[in-house]
Amino acid sequence: MEPAAPTPDRADGHTPQQLEAGRLLFAGPCSFERPVGTLDQLPEPGLPEVAFAGRSNVGKSSLVNALTGRKTLARTSNTPGRTQALIFFDLAGRLRLVDMPGYGYAKVSKSLSRQWTAVMRDYLRGRVPLRRVVLLIDARHGLKDSDTESLTLLDTSAVPCQVVMTKADKLKPGALAAVSERVAAALTKHPAAGPHVLATSARSGLGIDVLRADLALLASGG
Repeated sequence: MEPAAPTPDRADGHTPQQLEAGRLLFAGPCSFERPVGTLDQLPEPGLPEVAFAGRSNVGKSSLVNALTGRKTLARTSNTPGRTQALIFFDLAGRLRLVDMPGYGYAKVSKSLSRQWTAVMRDYLRGRVPLRRVVLLIDARHGLKDSDTESLTLLDTSAVPCQVVMTKADKLKPGALAAVSERVAAALTKHPAAGPHVLATSARSGLGIDVLRADLALLASGG
């Protein structure tokens, strides 16, 4: 008799094996690869890529650090707009993580903002190895107009999007559930976005194992 296939035993749908695969992947070596300010600086296509996008100061760098279990891999700052390029990281030679410049209220010149926007649009629309954009939403605020604009861009770019809420530890469970429901309802209007909203906290570790498992599936070709 063939052994039974592993079945999920958690509400998020991941098996223990998948969660362990995610843990092992992100426990591996992860190194800064390069900053990219113009498209001609992009690394040669090869590894699958996952890009992290979101409003300025939404917690992209903190989330990358939490995923990899490192405190200073991605530079964090309370100053919006600190990330001023596409920052590429090599994860165990299996996956590239891309920290994108934040959008929204960053205090930068209009010309620089337009330059970043053009680079990001071209990257999202034309990068063959890009497998997914993880769009981060501050759980305290939910979707803003700038987030909706990004979702619309991803709809036209044909890049799958996974919406992840950050700073979930700042809300009580009832309030967090309400925000999650509102965001999930809005996502039904955006074909690029998956239907599920994952709540995370870089501080408490909430949801980090689930996101690791999701991204490990991409690294393995799933």
